Parts: sequence; structure tokens; C-alpha cells
Amino acid sequence: MKRWLLALLLCMALPVWGEVQFDDLSYEEKLGQTLVVFVDVDSAELVRPAIEAGKIGGVLIQWGTYSLEQTKELVKTLQGWAAKSPHKIPLFISIDYEGGTVYTPITLGFDYLPTNMMLAAAQDEAGAASIAYLAGLELRRAGVHINFSPVLDVNNNPNNPIIGVRSFGSDPANVTKMGISLMNGFKAAGIISVVKHFPGHGDTSTDSHYEVPVVKDSYEQLQKIHLAPFAEAVRQGVPGVMTGHVLYPALDSKNIATFSKPILQDLLRHKMGFKGIIVTDSLDMKSATTFCTIAGCAVRALASGADMILLGRYIKPLTVFNQILRQTEQQKLQPRVEEAARRIFDLKKQLGLLDGPREVPTPIEEAYRVEMEKISNASVTRVRDRKRLLPFVPPLGKKPTVCAVFFAPSRFADQLTTFSKPFLEKGWNIRTYNASLTPRKKDSQRAAACAKGADLLIVTSLQWADKTNINQKNAINGLIKENPNTVFISTMSPYDIKNYPEADVVLATYGLNKYALETAANIILGNLPARGVLPVQLRLPN
Repeated sequence: MKRWLLALLLCMALPVWGEVQFDDLSYEEKLGQTLVVFVDVDSAELVRPAIEAGKIGGVLIQWGTYSLEQTKELVKTLQGWAAKSPHKIPLFISIDYEGGTVYTPITLGFDYLPTNMMLAAAQDEAGAASIAYLAGLELRRAGVHINFSPVLDVNNNPNNPIIGVRSFGSDPANVTKMGISLMNGFKAAGIISVVKHFPGHGDTSTDSHYEVPVVKDSYEQLQKIHLAPFAEAVRQGVPGVMTGHVLYPALDSKNIATFSKPILQDLLRHKMGFKGIIVTDSLDMKSATTFCTIAGCAVRALASGADMILLGRYIKPLTVFNQILRQTEQQKLQPRVEEAARRIFDLKKQLGLLDGPREVPTPIEEAYRVEMEKISNASVTRVRDRKRLLPFVPPLGKKPTVCAVFFAPSRFADQLTTFSKPFLEKGWNIRTYNASLTPRKKDSQRAAACAKGADLLIVTSLQWADKTNINQKNAINGLIKENPNTVFISTMSPYDIKNYPEADVVLATYGLNKYALETAANIILGNLPARGVLPVQLRLPN
């Protein structure tokens, strides 16, 4: 066969990305562009038929215990299936990469991202933008296009069970400036930011994963506190906004935001002037399914003004698709679906996905490490030091012994090792014990054995948001009572500091990662000053 003919046949076999036009798509394909399913390595095959049929427009990758190379291979496989769809439109690949309590990216092989509260404590807008830029490049290397971040919720409710360190704090101005910094960093890396959870999840006292939260603030309060960061993000051209499954009676007395025309269309689209895509939070959450089936919720969200629908986990994609298709046709929602699908198609086109594979950035590990160290050194906060124990000065003529007891899940074990390094470099003895997050009797016994005879005890807590772990609280307070030279470190939500009024020395790191722990160790030793500023208001004893 002649070479030119062989080349022609090969070209004909490859997808011609640039030729597809929105009007070429069938209604079913347009509907499919609005739908996002959740996948991991183990469940990917379940969504393959829907992807190959062109009835899925995007995926959210999460969970697992695998390397970054495996994540890249998963993305490659998913896009290979999309290339078999009728018009070969690539999938939007999305991720929740926001740091802290949302730890799924770590299970996908990505590095730890600082929590938003940690970034706010450092008060470094340029540093936050740099972190987002470098993290965004790593996402691009893995084939990710959309990051559902940053969180712009103003966490002004200490009893909030779900936001906590995911927020930049309780000050709307601080949340705004830090959120915009992250947004701009991701944008510079070529990643689409979707800010969340509109119009604000920070003043809730229940978890929308399990029940319907209600925010009873007045419209004026909402506008002044919770809407302010979103309004600025819209002014600065944020490409995506995620809705909250929360009821706001001052805005709509009947519908959660995800199902509310007054909130999504009247407020966000018309009054605030938002031009990008509106994304739902996951529709498998109880705060949504209280009102409807997954398919019914998808249709309600589309009808209310949402463009990208996160269907959630544990669904049968083709079955749910057919249910949504039937209901949108029955309710004559074709124009609304076309409007939503066009926004998504245009965004894919704008990002260059229809022109073939994107350029892959070079590795950024060393630069990321440098920025993380800088942020950590600026963020760790000395909340109190009643005895002026810091920096700790050991007894004269004695090689001091330090015991560090960490209450943390085993998945953080690899992050704990760097804590010992500064003490070892000084020639001190240090022994450590990683106790269970919910300690049992054996944990308390081993922690007490570690602390016995130590010149300094360091004990850390980990509380995700508002929910106090009673076993952990009792174990830590017992250690503090028995050991006068104790440094207590809150490694996640600083709201848990109230549980330890007898702790004379308190540090806060706002996240459990190797960088922040090493900074805390250096502060205890006097190698570094404590420079962090509390991003939330705490009612604490002196």
C-alpha cells in the first residue's frame, strides 16, 4: 500500500477534534454533556457503556489507594472510552482538591494541599496563589481539568459539622482575598476553579450529607457575610460556582439552593451577573435525596438553572440517564438542557479539549516543597503560652527526653516522621506513639508509658470539625493533668482547643501534614518564631 494512502487511512481512524459543532449533537448527547459520574479504579468499568454512548460529559475521580501513575492511567482509559462516543467529545475530568478534611487527592497520588484555614493563618496571598499554581500544574499532568475549589464559605459558626478548616475562616474579607488568590493560581495553571458552596455553607449546624441544613440569616446578613466572597469571585470572572444543598428561608423558603430558581437564576445569574457554569453538589447527599430520586433531583436542578449535574456514587449511569431523559422530555425542558449543555461544550472548547491533548507541564515537586515549607513556617500559631514554656529549655547538663503522642488516623502515619527530625538534630532523645483517633485503653497505657520520665510531653489532637471525640478528649486531658511540661497541638480544627482548658501551651497547625509538624517542632525548640494568626474567633480562657 502506498505511504500516502496508509497515512490517510490512519488520519481517518483518529478523532478529528476540531470539527465537531454543538449543533451536530443529538438531544441525548447534549443532555449527557451536563452529567458527571463519580469513578475510581475499581468502579470505572461500570460507567464505560454510558461514556462510550456519549451519555456522560464528565467524571469526578476519587478514592482508592494508588499512585499518581495509576491515576493518570485511569484518566487515559476514561478518555479512550470517550473517544469511542458518537462525536468523540472528551470528558471533563474533575477532582475535589481542597486540602485538609477532604483527603481524597492523597489517595490518588497527589501531594497534601494546605487547608484553607492554614493558608489564611499564614496571611500570604502570593504564597497561596503559588501553591494553587503548582498544584494546578500537577493536576494538569494527570489530565484533570476542573478543581471543585476553593471553598468560599465563611465559617462563622463554631458548631459547623462539615466545613471547619475547609474554610479560610470567619472573616468575609479574609475569605475573599485568600479565595481569590487560590482561584487565580489555579487559573494560571490552566485549571478551571469551581467555588463552593453557594450561597454559603459556613453558618450551618448540620451536615448536608445526612440532613437538610437551614441557614436562618436575614438577607442583609447573607449579603454582608456569606455572599460577599462569591460576589467578588463572580466580578473576577470565576468560571464555575457550586451550589449548596442548604435551605435559606430569606432567599427561598421552599427549596434548597440547588433546586431554587430565585437563588440560581434571580440572584446568581441576574443580580450578580454570573456567566459561567453552575454545578450542583453531589446529588446522592441526603439533603438532596430527601426531596427526590437521583434522577428527579437532576431534573429539578436543571430546571432551576444548574448546568453541570454531579450524580454521585453507586448509581447505574444508563438507567439514571434514561430516567432523566424521559423526565426532561415530559417537562419540556429541552431548551434549558440545551442552554446548560452549550455552556459546558463552550467551556471545553475554550480550554482546548476539542483540539486534541493538552500540553503536559514539567514536574514541580521541588518548587512545591519550598512553597509548602514557606506557608507552614508562616501559619503555625501560638494560641497561648501561660508558663512561657516556649522555646523549651531543657535542664542544665542533661540530654533531654521528649515524648510525642499523636492522636491520628493511620493514613497520616507517613506525615508524622518529620516531627522528630529537629529534636534529633539537637541530639535530644525523642520517642513517639501514634495513638488511634478514637483511643482505647491500650492507647492510653502506651501513651502514659511514653510520657513517663520525659522532660517534655507533646500531645496532638485531631478533630475534623465540630464533633468532639470524647475518648480522645479524655485521653489528652489525662496526659495534660499528669505531665506539667506539656505542649498541646491542635492539628486540624482549632475549635477543639476549647476542650483542653488545662493546656498551658497551645499551638495550632490547621492540618496534619509533615511540613506543619516540622514547623511546630522548630517553634518548640526556638528555631522559628510562631507567626501564624488565628483565622477564626475562639472563646478561650487565658
